[in-house]
Amino acid sequence: MSELEDIDLDAEDFNSSLPLKKVPHGDVFEASRAGDIQRLRYLLDSGVNVNARDQWDSVPIYYACLAGHLDAARMLLESGAICSEHTFDGDRCHYAALNLKVRKLLKAFEARPPPLQPLQSSLRDTFLSCKANRAYLHDQNHMNSPFSVGNSSSGDLSSSYWPPDIVFYAQGRPLEAHRLILAARSPFFRKKFETDWKDRKEVRFSREKLSYPSLFSLVHFFYSDRLEVAIDDMDDLVRICKVCKCQSLQTLLEKEILHQRHAEYKALRDIEDSQKRFILQGISLPQDDRLPAALNRILQISLASCSRGQHVDHNIDDVVPFFGSMRMRDSEDDLADVYVRVENKIFRCHQVVLASRSEYFKARLSRMKDFLEGSDSLPLPCLEEHELNADTFQKMLEYMYTDSLADINPDQAEEMFDAASRYLLFPLKREVADVILPQLEMFSPAEFCHWLLLSDMYGVSKIREYCLDAMACNFETFAETPEFRAMLLTLPPPSGDSTLRTTAPSAPGAEVNTVDGNLVDDLREKWLEAEGAELDKRDESAVLFDKRLEMLMVVAEQEKSVEYEG
Repeated sequence: MSELEDIDLDAEDFNSSLPLKKVPHGDVFEASRAGDIQRLRYLLDSGVNVNARDQWDSVPIYYACLAGHLDAARMLLESGAICSEHTFDGDRCHYAALNLKVRKLLKAFEARPPPLQPLQSSLRDTFLSCKANRAYLHDQNHMNSPFSVGNSSSGDLSSSYWPPDIVFYAQGRPLEAHRLILAARSPFFRKKFETDWKDRKEVRFSREKLSYPSLFSLVHFFYSDRLEVAIDDMDDLVRICKVCKCQSLQTLLEKEILHQRHAEYKALRDIEDSQKRFILQGISLPQDDRLPAALNRILQISLASCSRGQHVDHNIDDVVPFFGSMRMRDSEDDLADVYVRVENKIFRCHQVVLASRSEYFKARLSRMKDFLEGSDSLPLPCLEEHELNADTFQKMLEYMYTDSLADINPDQAEEMFDAASRYLLFPLKREVADVILPQLEMFSPAEFCHWLLLSDMYGVSKIREYCLDAMACNFETFAETPEFRAMLLTLPPPSGDSTLRTTAPSAPGAEVNTVDGNLVDDLREKWLEAEGAELDKRDESAVLFDKRLEMLMVVAEQEKSVEYEG
């Protein structure tokens, strides 16, 4: 509850004001109205639109607020439900809220929009770091514009800067962007970049009716999957969507315009339409129309280009003809602007994605002249990456372009963890862990020992915690495993003198921080928790555990000596 301390909500406030009931087969509206958290979590995890509307034009968060179910409301808000002030659904929720506690919760999330995923967050920061775009936002802030961009993931946007390769002028004002993102999200931009705008660095729109704020909102949405637009700009945005062939977004906007026209803004009659706003999360769109799917289509074209090409067994100068044919055949398909050579394979990549996702690549790409590999004949700059497996790099690209991994071979995980550390892609570790965790149930005790050491070395807390829990709950089984006993010899000793150390936490049930802890200490604490010993008997139990560990280490030393003698 620490994140809600500033709005004066206590843990007991989340006790429902109305009786809860289970709706095991209910839809998202019924689950929200009933406060059935388990059903609601299942539906949201299954991909149900958190801002869907029922036959009465009501959204799930409205029913949770109406019934006073704080837990359900919070879950919906954390999943992207819209509740912001000066929006149709937001004001409805505020008026319908059963009590003050619900209104406090809504206010908290109104000032703190749901965080973006790493892909959307990094690309949005890149877009907003462009000088012209940042200047527009600065001017809007001085004018108290309703447009907001949430909290930048990097804080200082200048550190996220990557040079734009196209500049649009609307109403005499520049908007800087990157061809790849626009082409991936819009068939109109894709066709224009292949034909009329192929070699142009600037595009000026002559139509005065084209609203710069609407264009800015749309391009910002292309980068971030989050749309925020003033009500009086929505009609113009619909026209732009129609031209850009963004059909699903256009349909949602047209439906929302109808809602706005028929909505009774009782508390907003004195507020101009320029101050009212509409907010849309990308999750409201079909999955194929979201940013990860759009970039995945580009990635698959690039990977197909690689697979059709030859493998490179010699130096770069020997394959210049291959690069030339590659450019003629594929460059119009994937908009690649950099080659990356890993082992004997050439990957066609995109600088804006590499630089936005990885500080390592941003540093290398910013020094372009240093890695042309000694040839002036290359159509694109080329990076050579060493001590990395081509399959691992392809998996890394999959994550960088889509924020997800389809599957991972456990044997590949260690190299993925190493690549995530080397290329400063720390969220990749969490993604690999999420894919690997379901497979750990089938591993042997010996394999658990390997994964514990691996996760501890690379700081993968999910796998580390899972392995420690498994060992604590099945300690005697692991104690009989030679690999477990051998592992104990490789671990640092427990912190301090075990005879002087107490294992009792500061309070019953207090959390134990095991992120940077000693493995033996953490295993000891997990075992004590699993044993369920009473608080006043924990020290006695801990002494027994320490003696058991010492005995196991003696056995391990004997086994080690026998192995050496043999």
